[in-house]
Amino acid sequence: MTTNSDHLPSVNNEIYEALGERWYFADDDPVALLRAESRLRNPWVAREITGALGEQSRKVLDIGCGGGFLSNHLGELGHRVTGLDASRDALAIASRHDRTGKVHYQQGDALKLPFEDASFDVVCAMDFLEHVENPDQAIAEAARVLSPSGMFFFHTFNRNLLSWLVVIKGVEWFVRNTPRHMHILRLFLKPKEVAASCVRHGLSSVEVRGTRPKLDLSFWRMLLTRRVPSNFGFVFTKSTPLGFSGVARKPVVE
Repeated sequence: MTTNSDHLPSVNNEIYEALGERWYFADDDPVALLRAESRLRNPWVAREITGALGEQSRKVLDIGCGGGFLSNHLGELGHRVTGLDASRDALAIASRHDRTGKVHYQQGDALKLPFEDASFDVVCAMDFLEHVENPDQAIAEAARVLSPSGMFFFHTFNRNLLSWLVVIKGVEWFVRNTPRHMHILRLFLKPKEVAASCVRHGLSSVEVRGTRPKLDLSFWRMLLTRRVPSNFGFVFTKSTPLGFSGVARKPVVE
């Protein structure tokens, strides 16, 4: 995986400190793309949990939860969710939009999780791994706090020329208020790198699927207006040149 280098640009994670209600309502900001991605991924995560672990409530950790799109969705489905993030502002917004009032939000370091081993049935790291210099350590910590038979969900971006053009430059060109260094190509990850890290830290059965924007009217409207329409959407694909989502399992030790 990629390593830190002092002379290379760093990803700008400070942008999440000042979004406020824009997390949920802005259409002139790349956070609107996060909302659109969550509309695809949230139901998928929920279905996978039910299919693998059954209908009962599960203990879930959402690492890098941001404004709480996934945490609040799973909370509304009855799961016992902890959302962890480094941004106090994001956590405040996530809590404000928790309609159940039961999701537990706390500030913390994903590279040194403040939880005991085997504490959670499900751990999620969506749109997070590409924001840290040591994603392998983040996966190691996720695996540590995951219970045997538990599930680790992730979403990140592939490292190649096409993802640089679409995910980095395309968003800068076609979505208003995109900050500099929101994403850095060197921090993007190849699917085989994420899978290898999962296996290295005791996870198995890694399944990956690609994601891309829907090429419908809302997509072209965004290109013309530089605003993200409310019906802008993403779809899963078999190929992974842009974004990819995945799930791994922690085996039960006999």
